Parts: sequence; structure tokens; C-alpha cells
Amino acid sequence: MSPPRPTESGRLTRRVATMAVAAAIGGFLFGFDTAVINGAVDAIESNFSLDSIGLGTIVAVTLLGATLGSFSAGWIADRIGRPRTMAVAGAVFLVAAIGSGLAQGLWDLAIWRLLTGYGVGFATVIGPLYISEIAPANVRGRLASLQQMAIVLGIFTALLSDSSIALALEGADARTFLGLPAWRWMFIVGIVPALIYLVIAVTVPESPRFLVARGRAAEARDVLRRLQGITDEEATTLTNRMAATLRSDRSARFRDLLDRRRVLLPVIWVGIGLAALQALVGVDVIFYYSTSLWQSVGFDESAAFALSVLSSFVNVAATVVAILLIDRVGRRRLLLAGSTGMFASLVTVAVGFSTATVTPDGEPTLSGVWGPVTLIGANVFVVAFAVSWGPAVWVLLGEMFPNRIRGVALSACAAANWLAGVLLNFSFPSLRDVSLAGSYAVYAFMALLSWLLVFFFVSETKGRPLEDMEENTTPATQENTTPATAPLK
Repeated sequence: MSPPRPTESGRLTRRVATMAVAAAIGGFLFGFDTAVINGAVDAIESNFSLDSIGLGTIVAVTLLGATLGSFSAGWIADRIGRPRTMAVAGAVFLVAAIGSGLAQGLWDLAIWRLLTGYGVGFATVIGPLYISEIAPANVRGRLASLQQMAIVLGIFTALLSDSSIALALEGADARTFLGLPAWRWMFIVGIVPALIYLVIAVTVPESPRFLVARGRAAEARDVLRRLQGITDEEATTLTNRMAATLRSDRSARFRDLLDRRRVLLPVIWVGIGLAALQALVGVDVIFYYSTSLWQSVGFDESAAFALSVLSSFVNVAATVVAILLIDRVGRRRLLLAGSTGMFASLVTVAVGFSTATVTPDGEPTLSGVWGPVTLIGANVFVVAFAVSWGPAVWVLLGEMFPNRIRGVALSACAAANWLAGVLLNFSFPSLRDVSLAGSYAVYAFMALLSWLLVFFFVSETKGRPLEDMEENTTPATQENTTPATAPLK
């Protein structure tokens, strides 16, 4: 019989919940600053006389910046601390919002959007990292899922902000306010959440695990007592366990992710696989075609846009469901169920598009029963992703690595996620031209791979202290009876 898993005695206090919400504001900026360009893109194209390559550069450069930012965020957080890294991200978002709004040309704007992406990369890493390190194990999944909730709320707020500004000024480029057209204000308004995040960053306490790594155990105990509502004896026991996993005379480096053969540790490969497949299942593509899907079954353009906005509410609601479930059913079961739902729905969409006819402007038209069936399949995919792979992957990545390498490991995985997103966005137009149904079949195959990865290599981390995470992986054969020394199986 396997030994019982140890648990942390910390409780979900108002203070720890508040700190988790504060850290998740970085996720809100992540969603807001990546989506805000949607309302300004037409005005940018006309004002700067951009061709398709120039416009593509403006959009894609943010992804490049996010890759660079995520790759360096963990390394920086291990050196200057978690709140200071949040402050750096907040300052980057603030400067980039102003710069993007005042940009005078293609390369000027491209630089500011690259900087925006750099801040997004920081937010990708530091939110899950900080929340996982301050939260009691029994509610860590719920609190870490706030990052994904903040992202989807940020996206929705950006769309709402763009629409409101355009409506107030009668179009993105029709009138000016204080000498600037509406599309510039769409960027500049981002200084509001950036300032909030920056102020919060200087008020939140440091992660206790970072403090222990710096030899400041007394401060770590004080943080644990105040945040988790535990006794001094419990805090001392926990900091001693942290110290046992953090004994080192230097900060973690990327070379620490390698074994003696100079090959990535198994746990890092699993993390990279989770991060990459989260993007490669094609959620961005589904969102890209949401409006045309509604139109293909008979709704006019305005109604299709309204229904697409409604889909964003569904996305938020599904994320709420994930927050309620993740600490009850666990990460592994949630991911397996999500992969099953994504695979089935993507197969449905692929078959549906195989029956479509394409109009002269390149839009698919579905007739008969396959119109509503394909539409339902696409929305089922969104729900399946939002209740599972959307939040659960970031929860896992924030808790599955050993203490001493968590920051740099999470950075490497986040960079893999952004690189996979770049691959998805650049490959889709070519795949679509070859076969729209075939492209969704590829994403269905990725969903199948996601199920296999979780089933064979990922074990349950629900309720387990971060100090129990080890570097080795063994095949998954059990769900809740695995010893605490094997976080991955």
C-alpha cells in the first residue's frame, strides 16, 4: 500500500485570496494587451499605408515579444523576486501602452508592440508562479485558475473598450479627443490596468519559497502565518521542508533543466508538451472562425458579431466551472475529459467543413444539417478547452516542478507555448488553402496527442505540497495512490 500523501495545513484566507487576485491582474493585462489591437487594426493599416506583410508584422511581433519575455521571466524572478518582477512587467505594459498610442510609423509601432509582447511573456510566467507558491495545496488549483479567468476577462474588456471608444468618437479614425483619434486611445487606455498592476506589485508580500531560497526563513514564516492563517509551529515545519528542497549556493539556471547526459529532464519534456499542445489544438483558429460560422448558418453580419461576443461570455462561464472543479476532480481527470471533448468536437468540425462550399471571397458555406452541427461542434470545443486545458495547464505548470527549478522551468514551458502559438498562426493560412477540413483534422490529432500525453505521463498534483515535486517521471498507472515522491508518472 502506498503511503498517504502529505497535506499542507494552510487555509484559504481572505488575504491569500486577495493576493492571488492581485497577482492574476497580470493575466488581465495579458488578455487586454493582446486583444486590444483588434479594434485598431483597420485604422493602423490605412494611417500607416501598410500592406499585408506590414500588418502581419505588427500583429505577429507581439507573439515574438511574448516568447522572449516568457523565456527570461523565470530567470529574472529567481534573482530579484516575484513582486519586483511583477513591477517590471507593469512598467513595461505602461510604457508600451503609451508608446503604441503615440507611434508614428510601422517600425515605431512594431517596437512598442514587441515590448507589449515582452510584458505579456512576463505575465504568462509570474502569475502562475507566484500564486502556486503562496497558496495552500488544497486550494492551489482554484487560485491558480484565476490567471486564466483574468486572461479571458482581459480579452473581453479589450473588445468592450475598443467598441466603446469607437462608438464615442464615431469610428476608430473619424474624430479626435485631445488631438488623438480613437484608435490611439484604444492603446493608451491600457495605462489604467498597468498602473493598477504596478501599484499592487509594490504592496504584495514576497513568495515564502523565494525568501527561504535567499536564507530569509524568518520572513518566510511571517508571510506564511499572515497569508495562510497557520501557527508558528506549522510555518516553521513548512519552511524547513522548503529549505530541504532549496539547498543551493546559487540561483537556478537553464542548464539545471538538463540531466547528466545534457538532455532535458523528463519532467521538463512533459511540461513543454503540455504547454505546446495547449496552443496546437487550435483554439485560436476556432475563435478566428466563430463569426463566419454563425454567418454560414444564416445569421447576418451584425447578429454574427453579437453572437461571437456571447461566445466570449460562454468562455468566461466555462472558466468559472473550471475554477469550481479543479480542486475537486483534480487536474489529470479534468485534462483527460477536456482532451476527449476537444477531440470529438474537432472531428465534428472537420467533417462538417468537408461538406462546405467556399464562396468567391473565401468564406465557407455550410448547408443542411451540417451547418448547425458544425457550429455546435465549434462551441463545444470552446467549452471543453475553457473548462480544462485553458486553466489546468497553467495550474500544472506552476506546481509540477521542483522548487529549485520552478521559475526557469515554467519560463521554458511558457516560451514553448508561445512558439507553438506562432507556428499555429503562421501555418493555418497555408493549411486552410490546402484543405480547411484537413486543418481541423490536424488539430483533432493534436487533441488526441494531448490525451495520450496526460494519460501516460501526467499524475495528479491536487492537494500535494510543492515540496514533494521530484524531477523524475514514471509511467502513469494509478491516479490517487502514487507516492508523494512521484509527481509525474
